[in-house]
Amino acid sequence: TDIGTYIHSISSDPLVEFACVFSALIHDVDHFGVPNVTLCEERHELALQYKNKSIAEQHSIDVAWNLLMEPRYQALRSSIYSTTEEMQRFRDLVVSAVIATDIMDKELKSHRHDRWEKAFAASPQGVVGNTLDILLKRDVQGTVVLEHLIQASDVAHTMQHWHVFLKWNEKLFDEMYAAFLKKTGGIDPSEGWYRGELWFFDNYIIPLAEKLKECTVFGVSSDEYLTYAKANRQEWEQKGDAVVKNYLKKFKNNSD
Repeated sequence: TDIGTYIHSISSDPLVEFACVFSALIHDVDHFGVPNVTLCEERHELALQYKNKSIAEQHSIDVAWNLLMEPRYQALRSSIYSTTEEMQRFRDLVVSAVIATDIMDKELKSHRHDRWEKAFAASPQGVVGNTLDILLKRDVQGTVVLEHLIQASDVAHTMQHWHVFLKWNEKLFDEMYAAFLKKTGGIDPSEGWYRGELWFFDNYIIPLAEKLKECTVFGVSSDEYLTYAKANRQEWEQKGDAVVKNYLKKFKNNSD
């Protein structure tokens, strides 16, 4: 299939592979522990700098890129790219991947959805594109697949065992609740955490897992991730309310 061919080309391109790993490592660098919408509401200096668009994501890219450009990392840079063109390609891949983790921007989300549909739409029967068209389509497919890979890395805990999901879900809750107590996190996250996670599973996690299965990027494991996502959603529906109350109790006990 077209997508199978492109996934093979991703795995045979070291620059693309490293861009994906690098993006996964740096996509939350210097995160403030609050969502972009809070930074916008507070008119944070970063919100003004990035004009209220993908604030945390753009900041992480800039911090990480500036660090990579420091003289002490010259050897690392030489291992990643050797020409200006390769450097620009690497940066473009990183920017595209990290910005893809801004899942709350409706415009970006709609754009990514449209590109997925166009990239993997079946060609009319009997119609064969020219070589350039095929290469361009594969390039778009590759970008879309990379964006979904980085999104998967961002929420991987939701597609693993229940106890793994709970471990990282609680850490996120603690971070958000601490920000709330410091008056930097908007509303009390405990009030909507239970239903918010159900919405997240239904509208983001499970659809993402289905796309990962569709594109076979993780091979046979893709089906496993979808199965875990659905199982965690079901268990959260049954136990989530009590889990959130326990999060809150533990947080307060640890703060005393």
